[in-house]
Amino acid sequence: MIVLNVLIETNPGAVAQMKDAIAALEKATRVEDGCVDYVFATEINNPTTMRIVEHWRDVDALKAHLGAPHMGAFRQAMSQNPPIRMDLKMFDANELPFPPK
Repeated sequence: MIVLNVLIETNPGAVAQMKDAIAALEKATRVEDGCVDYVFATEINNPTTMRIVEHWRDVDALKAHLGAPHMGAFRQAMSQNPPIRMDLKMFDANELPFPPK
């Protein structure tokens, strides 16, 4: 499984301006083939910081997602509200039972 952990720091008001684009992206992405989970969130104590957590079946599913039309619409919204900083980490993960044995 591929896991992405994305941190986006924005300017005040940017999240609100992108809310519709974010909601559309999240909804469309969740039904993509290979999407295991896809979540946007803002930090409670810092509403200008967004976090995205993505779980993909494999790299090919992630690549298909990056070329999807709804990603283009989100990129357009981001270009109108450029982030101050963005940090993206990608992991190749195996699912383990919890609690650990």
